[in-house]
Amino acid sequence: MIAIVLIAIAAGCASALMFASMVSGELISVLLLYLAPLPLMVAALGWGPLCATIGGIAAAIALGALFGLPYCIAFVVAIALPAWWLGHLALLGRPTAHQASSGDGAAPATPVLEWYPVGRILIWIAGFAALTTMSVLLTLGTDAATITSVIGRGLMLIWHPDDVSSEETKRTIEALASIAPAAAAVVAMMTLTLNLWLAAKVTATSGRLHRPWPDLRSVALPPMTLAAFSLAIAFCFIGGMPAILAQTVTAALMMAYALIGFAVLHTLTLALRNRPIWLSFTYVIVALFSWLMLAMAALGLADAVFGLRQRYMRSKPPPLPAA
Repeated sequence: MIAIVLIAIAAGCASALMFASMVSGELISVLLLYLAPLPLMVAALGWGPLCATIGGIAAAIALGALFGLPYCIAFVVAIALPAWWLGHLALLGRPTAHQASSGDGAAPATPVLEWYPVGRILIWIAGFAALTTMSVLLTLGTDAATITSVIGRGLMLIWHPDDVSSEETKRTIEALASIAPAAAAVVAMMTLTLNLWLAAKVTATSGRLHRPWPDLRSVALPPMTLAAFSLAIAFCFIGGMPAILAQTVTAALMMAYALIGFAVLHTLTLALRNRPIWLSFTYVIVALFSWLMLAMAALGLADAVFGLRQRYMRSKPPPLPAA
């Protein structure tokens, strides 16, 4: 138990330092802030959710004592809570069946566990992305007009346009301010997903990951996600704060479907020659032209509606091993 507490405190200190680096205002602090959940996620996956809980509480208390209550609350909502809960879900499993005992009366083997589905973990990540984004936006104001105005002034300070008073500049700033909540939700979704993947890789490499590595090509979102996505899109057009909330939820779920789109792509290209080259080329193109994420989201949505992977596996079993 002492070892777990020491590991928890070390993870909490590392996460708190990465989170507090934003006070410096340096560019590297942005990267450190995005990676702040990583130490706590590694602690949760490698030593259990209790370890992440102890580390998160210690880090939150230290940040609150040094920088005040707002920093403490922000750390808990954006860093500690997602790291603890996602680590807990990743290790959640239930027995489904027992292997038959041997003929000499030996005891049954260890029960086979059904692990918490990765698709449902993606939904939780999308929920945390929307929650943290809305929490940040509510610090700017309590109504849509105030939030948009504050974001616009911030963009004006960052951008430094030559002609502030021109109509074209004003329209550009207004357009960027209107899509900023959705963009923030996308970034939060991507960073949380990346942190969980990196934490799983670290613990798997060290041999401390207590669940087998999932088949990411078969990941699917729950069926009701499509209905929730459609409802969120509809609420985007009603205006006001509900529309901003709907935009963050829509953007987070769109990124979830984009990740499913990559899983579909990995499945549909199983029979291609030079498959690694084609996949690498696709990843590079999407990284260079981020708007192509919309195409991946469309592919994920098409799979949810038409079952592209199931149709492919039934009609043409892949001759090549999984990559």
